[in-house]
Amino acid sequence: MKHGRESWYDDEAGPLVRPYTVTRGRTRSGHGLDLDMITLVVSNASGHTVVDPEYAQILRMCRYPLSIAEVSAKLGLPLAVIKILIADLIEDGLLIFRSPPSPLDTETPDMDILQAVLDGIRRL
Repeated sequence: MKHGRESWYDDEAGPLVRPYTVTRGRTRSGHGLDLDMITLVVSNASGHTVVDPEYAQILRMCRYPLSIAEVSAKLGLPLAVIKILIADLIEDGLLIFRSPPSPLDTETPDMDILQAVLDGIRRL
């Protein structure tokens, strides 16, 4: 760390902010949303929305749909932290989300298609 610079910044690691600080000490969202790693989120915010820096980064990134796992990886924050922040943004109406369908929601696969795939694999 260089002297004379802000004590919350490390040249190699970047900003030194603990994850629980970003979430204000919360370990769960409290919004009752069941967000999966592959849940897609997209910004619904206007360009003039004023939010904390972490929220602003997420909104900028989510101009196009991204999965929660992608947001976590690109921001370098733990998945649990990102889920809390994204749940806050959804609750405030600044993000729209779409979860993948559960296995119970999908139709049973067409047996003819499955048989054709199996036959194709056997011919390889």
